[in-house]
This record gives sequence, structure tokens and C-alpha cells, in this order.
Amino acid sequence: MWTVGRLWLCIAVAVAVLLPGGVRAASIETLLMPGKVISGHADIETQCSRCHDRADRARQSSLCRGCHEKVDADILGRRGLHGRVTRSGQVKCTACHSEHQGRDADIVKFAPDRFDHAATDFALDSRHQAVACTACHASGKAYREAPGNCFACHRKDDAHAGSLGQDCGSCHAGARWSDFRFDHGRTHFALTGAHREVGCGACHSGHRYGSTPVRCASCHAPDDVHGGTRGAGCANCHTTVAWDDSKFDHAEETGFALLGGHRDLECTGCHRSGRMEDDLPKDCHGCHAGDDPHEGRFERRCDRCHTENAWKPARFDHLKETRFALAGAHGRIDCHACHAAPLGNPKLSDDCASCHRASDVHAGKLGRDCQQCHGVEAWRTALVFDHDLADFPLVGLHVAVPCVECHRKPEFKGVPRDCVGCHQRADVHKGGLGRACGTCHSPNGWAIWDFDHGKETGFALTGAHARSACADCHRRPASEVKLARDCAACHVREDKHLGQFGRQCQRCHGTTSFRGARLQ
Repeated sequence: MWTVGRLWLCIAVAVAVLLPGGVRAASIETLLMPGKVISGHADIETQCSRCHDRADRARQSSLCRGCHEKVDADILGRRGLHGRVTRSGQVKCTACHSEHQGRDADIVKFAPDRFDHAATDFALDSRHQAVACTACHASGKAYREAPGNCFACHRKDDAHAGSLGQDCGSCHAGARWSDFRFDHGRTHFALTGAHREVGCGACHSGHRYGSTPVRCASCHAPDDVHGGTRGAGCANCHTTVAWDDSKFDHAEETGFALLGGHRDLECTGCHRSGRMEDDLPKDCHGCHAGDDPHEGRFERRCDRCHTENAWKPARFDHLKETRFALAGAHGRIDCHACHAAPLGNPKLSDDCASCHRASDVHAGKLGRDCQQCHGVEAWRTALVFDHDLADFPLVGLHVAVPCVECHRKPEFKGVPRDCVGCHQRADVHKGGLGRACGTCHSPNGWAIWDFDHGKETGFALTGAHARSACADCHRRPASEVKLARDCAACHVREDKHLGQFGRQCQRCHGTTSFRGARLQ
């Protein structure tokens, strides 16, 4: 059945077909078109077959690509946005672009703020991510027309002035120009050692990169301490780490190994003329004669005592080599203190007197075997003589007395053994108590005495006698201290009885006082 809608549609088609020639003819597809196409397609709006194949709807994408040749080339070449996102043309154009939505419709639907630039041939990395779109995509031009190489945008930044071509990315990374990734090893000169830290301009001055010399001397002639005498083959001895890092095998080439302190020497320290081919002495004295403090006393065999590390400390084993150990003070003295003779180094005697004759206070009277009494630390200290084994053992204060206080003669003989022999001037008794001072006094001091008068003499000191000084009774020098025990022997002048009652005063008087006689 005919509906009103279909009827009006047939009438409209008939009217359009039968109108006079002044009105544009229309096809059935045009009359049935769902809407206007965009302004860019307006000139082919009536040519539906340009975009649609009524017999094969699958051809629509190929019809689009037939007009859009650059897009088609991208898809075939798998490059650009369309070549990357369509999976080799498997995605239909209408999946992203829909027509017949009006003249001003946006069928691209491009959102710059959400667009992933990695989908193109130029991924935005590092600093490019912060650059505005308009900095590369000029207004009025298609996005695809933006340049894709560095030089197109950075021509003014090219420090090489175009001398290295336009492929900046082959050397530089995207973050900074200084972040370059050029592999110098691909050239004829790989950068090793210290060369890796050198700026490009140090060798490529004036941005000259072609025909740069690769010989060491070309750059380092001013650094050549040999003044060109060793030729231009610096690499035969030196490495790129540093000039001092030499690979020259001194032992193999010269027969003289550089050990110890020799390793740290500059070549010119020995090769002072700068001519490395000159023959140099290989013995120590040949170079160090001026440093020899022995002045040739020990011949030219420096290595017997010294090492290559330093002159001191010496490693000479004096005991092993000479059978004379350097003990005590001997270990601290200079070699020349004993070895004072000129070249030839005559053998020294190992007795003390051979070196210490001038220091011998005994003037040779006690022989040459000094170590019987003296130690090796010092003459006056560390004495090893045991006086206790002699006829006079040292006790009390005698221990602290210097030897020469008693031994006034060099031979240390003939010294008196009794106290008065040394202490006669200190005898406050003036000889009144004899010479045996030790009977009363202690060797620890004169004031220390413990003489028991009653026990030693049979005459106890009581009463006033206990308060009397020794000299009150013992008034005259005597070899033997013996006094009479009767009172009159001391008190005859005080006897008021004039001897009428004899000499035994104690019969009436006590020792406290003559007064208060006791009568019986």
C-alpha cells in the first residue's frame, strides 16, 4: 500500500526529473542523501560514485584513498599517522571519519591536547614535549607538512654551521645539545682514556671535523718533554690515560727495573740530557754519588743496606754481617760515629775501648772489658756491676752515691772500707768515739742511731746522764772508747768532799742530781 510519505517522495522525484533544463538534474542517490557533506567535499557531492560503490560497499576505503593519495602512500609505506594506526589498511576510513553531517562538520575530530605524538614518525621526547604545537606546525598548513628532521628547526643552533650535514640526531640526544651519542669509535680514532673527557673543540677547532690528524704529536707536540728526540710514536711508551702512565717496560728494554722510589721519578730525573738512547750507569753509586753521606766509606754497594723505596730506614743486619749487635744507645747513633775511616772501611775492633777510650774515666786502669760494669744504654746509668759481691756491699744511702764519690782514683782501687775513711769530716765526735761509726749509726742516715749504752758498755745512762751529750764524757780522740766507771772520773771537780769519802759517789748520791744525798 502506498503511504502518504511514499507518495510525496514519488511526487518530489518526478517534479525534480521533469523540471525545465534551467534546474540542476538530480539522481536518486542525491535525493536519498542523509545530509550535506563538508565544504571540502562539496564539489563532488552529486557524484556519489566517487565515494560509494553500490555494488561493493567494501570499496569505500579504497575510493577515499584514491583521492587522498598522500594518505594512501603513508598507509602503503607504513609511515606517518595513517600508516601506523590503520594496521596496513585493515581499518576502514569511516571508523574515524564520518560524512554527511553538514558543511561545517568536523569529520577529523582532532584534539591537540589529547593527541599522542608517538603515533607519528616523530615522537616527542625530552624538551620537545614542552614545545607548543604551533612552534613546528605552521598556521594554514597541514600537520603532515611539519619538518621531521632537526636541522629544519634548529638551523640557527647548529654550532657546526652545516659542516656535518643535517642529521643532528645521529650524534645528539633530545635533552640537550651537549648530550651527544656519537660513537667516535666508528671513525679512525677511538676515544679512550683521558681523550673521553676532552671537549670536541679541543681537537676539532673551528668546527673542522674532516682530515683531523690522529698522530699524538699532532696535538701534543707542546707537551713533549723529549723535544721530539723520541719521534712521533708517543704511543710506543705512553697510554691515553695520562703521560705518566707509561707502558714502556724499562726492565725488558734497558735491563734496569724501576722499583720502589724509581717508579715515581720522571724520566728526566735520570735521563737529564733528554736523549733516552744515552747509556746510564746501573749501579746505585752511578746516580747517587752526590747523595752518599758515607762519602764512599762503604764502597758502591748501596743495596747492601738500602732499598729502592728510600734511603731510610736501612736494612743492614749489623749482628749478622759483623757479629756485633747494635743494642741500646748503639742502635741510635749514626754509622759514621764508629765508621769514620775513609774509603776501604777497615774492620773495627768489637771491644768498648776501641771507640770509647776518650770516655774512659778509669784511664784504662780497669782494662778494656767495659761491659763488666757498664750497660749499652749509657755510661752512668744501667750499671751492671754488683757491689754486693765486693768486699763492701752498698746498703742504705750508699746505693744512691755516685761511684766517683768514693772512688776518687781512676783505677777504683784502694778505697777505705771503714766509715771514717770517707766520713772523717762529718764526724761530730772528732774521733772521740773511735772509727767504728757503724756501732751506733745506720747507713740510712747519721741521725738514725740505736746505740744501747747499758748493753754495749755495762754503764747504763740514767738520770742526768741520759740527757748528756756523748762529748760530755768522751772528750778526747781514742782508738778504743773505754772510760772509768767511777763517778770521780768525770765529776772530780764537782766533789765538795775533796775526795774524803772516796770515788764511789753513788753510795750517797743518785744520777739525777748531787743534791738530796741519801744517808744510810
